[in-house]
Amino acid sequence: MTAVASRPAVLCVDDELRSLETLERTLDDDFDVFTAANASEALSVLESESVHVILCDQRMPERTGVDLLTEVRERWPQVGRLILSGYTESEDIIRGLNDAGIFQYITKPWHPDNLISTVRSACNMVSFQQENDLLNMEMRLTEMESESRVQHKRSKLQQSFRLEGIKRHENSPLNAVCAQVEKIAPFDVSVLISGPSGAGKELFARALHYNSLRADKPFVVENCGAMPDELLASELFGHKRGSFTGAITDHVGLFEQADGGTIFLDEIGEISPAFQVKLLRVLQEREIRRLGDQQRRKINVRVIASTNRDLEEEVRAGRFRQDLYFRLAEVPMELPALSRRKIDIPVLANHFLTLAMSQFDKQVNGFSDEALTCMARYHWPGNVRELQNEVRRMLVMAEGDTLTADLLQSRILRASPESERGELELLANLDGTLKERVEMLEKRILRETLIRHRWNKSSASLELGLSRVGLRSKLERYDLDKGDITDRPKH
Repeated sequence: MTAVASRPAVLCVDDELRSLETLERTLDDDFDVFTAANASEALSVLESESVHVILCDQRMPERTGVDLLTEVRERWPQVGRLILSGYTESEDIIRGLNDAGIFQYITKPWHPDNLISTVRSACNMVSFQQENDLLNMEMRLTEMESESRVQHKRSKLQQSFRLEGIKRHENSPLNAVCAQVEKIAPFDVSVLISGPSGAGKELFARALHYNSLRADKPFVVENCGAMPDELLASELFGHKRGSFTGAITDHVGLFEQADGGTIFLDEIGEISPAFQVKLLRVLQEREIRRLGDQQRRKINVRVIASTNRDLEEEVRAGRFRQDLYFRLAEVPMELPALSRRKIDIPVLANHFLTLAMSQFDKQVNGFSDEALTCMARYHWPGNVRELQNEVRRMLVMAEGDTLTADLLQSRILRASPESERGELELLANLDGTLKERVEMLEKRILRETLIRHRWNKSSASLELGLSRVGLRSKLERYDLDKGDITDRPKH
């Protein structure tokens, strides 16, 4: 059976019995009707029943309709209130509107159709008001939930960029950098982070922000490298519609978006001399002007910049403004290359592996000792970013439950502790006779080939053009086995 929707409930109050009966007969087809002969009975009904609208006569012996509806407004504000009266004194109408908050003042004699229409409108108004109240409550709950989510995300971000969360060995050279961040983060000073590409400059910029008093404000990033001046100005300072070809809407620049927080200007050493002047003015005056706009806007932003260049040398060469350099480098900070902190490689590799396993939904048991040894010998010109990419590639290519050395790319397998120098320079500077130097190179080639072939001597001898007996002889000669990691031949 189909459920029948409940009808709105109406309470009619009138001290004249005939009028009350007439009201009930008129409304009974469209509404659930309750009746009361006086104010006391009406209050009893309201206390026991759910009523949408009360329709009340104005002139009653105990209390007037306005007096009764004023109390109803205080106790049951969600109930719609209507007055019936054969009199139209302005004082009653004003009191009804101001004190009782009535929906409508209905004069006698009333027409049945008009009365039904008026009561239905009042019921609809009550329903809309109830729905609006529910929606407002939902909105408040949604706002509270949204605020809670934002706070949770912000807290997670702050946890992620706490200094103790930066992955490194307990004796890492980064400890000194982290101690510097801890000292300067709370203070509103500009910081210039220098270091090679991929060393983690943005990571430390975020650490500075999320350990500062601006942690609950925006952190925005702009890479300034190889970007035309007009586009860079638009990105940083914003523009007005029509200020240049393609500017079809107003655009708020990153300095405005970061107001109260931090802006990170990556690769600051790449900006042109002309743009250096514009940026210097913004930093000096702490205000920006959008392209095509005459209005200047004050900004409150902490600036952190980074570069892989030697900006002091750039200043001496006249390619970078000295005054801008000093504005940016109130506190200079230098990040060491990964090759200068190889003690961190196993920690970082395992951290990146955990992230990659979660992303790719592929599980392994970790790295073999041989793989970690080969990683430690390599000089990582791409620094931490290159290491992360290599770990991800190894996981994707892996077929077993351990990431072994043969999964590494050849340039990493061929590396030696001295491989930051070229091979010819290395050979020229090795100690010993020509025979000893050639043997050292031969041993390195043997080891790299065996690792790539997972120490399968048949495959390695085939690639090297050796017989199995010849390969075995060389392995015995160099005392080379799977656990060997040295380059020098053993005699």
